[in-house]
Formats: sequence, C-alpha cells, structure tokens
Amino acid sequence: MNERLNELRLDAGIAQLKDDPRLVVIDREGNVIDPLIGLEKFAELIVQECLKMCKTAVGNKDYNTGRMHCYDNIKEHFGVEE
Repeated sequence: MNERLNELRLDAGIAQLKDDPRLVVIDREGNVIDPLIGLEKFAELIVQECLKMCKTAVGNKDYNTGRMHCYDNIKEHFGVEE
C-alpha cells in the first residue's frame, strides 16, 4: 500500500488488533467503534488529498493541461497504476 494511503488509514483510525486478522476502527480514546465511521473518514481524507493535489494544478492558463497535471499528480501521489 502507498505510504500516504497507509498514513490516511491510520488517521481514520482503521487498525488491526494484535492476533486478529480483521480490521477495526478505533477512536481517539482507543475504543473500537462502528467500522462505517472509519471508512467514511478514510474516504473523506482521500478526497481532501485529491483536492490538494488538484489545487496545485489550478492556475494553469490551459484548462486541459491543468486537468491532466491534476490527474497525473493524483495517480503519482497515491501510487495508482492503470
């Protein structure tokens, strides 16, 4: 997994308990909570990262060039291959 995605996963509280193959979501106090809350937070953090990546491409006079830079930046940032 891309290191940044792993950091976002941890920021969302998604973790693996010792000796348990399942993933759980843990709040800031260390309590196991509803996994949907963690997945929602993980998705939100990913979208925020994508917006940051696109923001760096904004300001280009050529819209299509800026759009492609944004696309390439996101792919590279998350280590996604097509």
